[in-house]
Amino acid sequence: IESAGCSAAAVRNGGMESQRDLSLVPERLQRREQERQLEVERRKQKRQNQEVEEEKRDFFTAAFARERAAVEELLEGAGSVELLEEAASRLQGLQKLLNDSVLFLAAYDLRQRQEALVRLQAALAERRQELQPKKRFAFKTRRKDAASSTKVGAAPGIPPAVESIQDSPLPQKAEGDLGSSWVCGFSNLESQVLEKRASELHQRDVLLTELSNCTVKLYGNPNTLRLTKAHGCKLLCGPVSTSVFLEDCSDCVLAVACQQLRIHSTKDTRIFLQVTSRAIVEDCSGIQFAPYTWSYPEIDKDFESSGLDRSKNNWNDVDDFNWLARDMASPNWSVLPEEERNIQWD
Repeated sequence: IESAGCSAAAVRNGGMESQRDLSLVPERLQRREQERQLEVERRKQKRQNQEVEEEKRDFFTAAFARERAAVEELLEGAGSVELLEEAASRLQGLQKLLNDSVLFLAAYDLRQRQEALVRLQAALAERRQELQPKKRFAFKTRRKDAASSTKVGAAPGIPPAVESIQDSPLPQKAEGDLGSSWVCGFSNLESQVLEKRASELHQRDVLLTELSNCTVKLYGNPNTLRLTKAHGCKLLCGPVSTSVFLEDCSDCVLAVACQQLRIHSTKDTRIFLQVTSRAIVEDCSGIQFAPYTWSYPEIDKDFESSGLDRSKNNWNDVDDFNWLARDMASPNWSVLPEEERNIQWD
């Protein structure tokens, strides 16, 4: 009897398990169906995103090529300052187009377009220099009146032409012979404090080269900024409308705001940065980045003049052209720790 009772209980338990299994079948099927639908949606969304990115790339490629050709045509035929300024304006728009497209461009494509912009900016600077009137040496015209031919107070025996050379001011060494009124800067200086005000550098190209242990303060809105062969320098600069270039620098501290930053052959340098596209490092080591913190009176006005978007700052979004591994951080640059960001700018 006990054996029969156990058998009956086992049959009942087995029946209950089977019922539970059967009741779970619809639930399992529903869950599988939901997962299948989610996977279909994910694939569909991925395909749509790829199509959107392809459309964006196609639009960018066509727009960049069209605007690049227009700028090149203007530069080749620019015989007036007005045409040159139109080329500069369109070049700035081309830079903005690239900045707005960095998120969906491959690293190789981005590099090629940036190098094209660098070449166009160099061509623009060259054309500006060519259009500047060259200073010509001229002898003073002798007047018929012999008495007026000799300057009052002049040393006797000095011809008027020689006298005019002596009276002309010599160019300052700090400014250097930079070749064009569109270019300004400092070169070949050591252990000095150097400044330029907004009125001196507005929309001009700034060149700083071969400086050692100098502090440079640039108040205002330059068009471009280039720092080369600097050691142990502190550079503070207002918003730059287009690009900032660093090359062959070491042990420097910079505060710069710009559309594009490119750093080449530089080491052990801290950069307080505001950039609307991405910073690029190449053949560098020991580069540290932090957000831009320098301020001065009228900086808001200079930002407005520069056209930079202050709400957009990719200071820690850096491309290293010598480090292509995406699953590992580049050893050539890093984020400056917050406790090391207290810099005395004055």
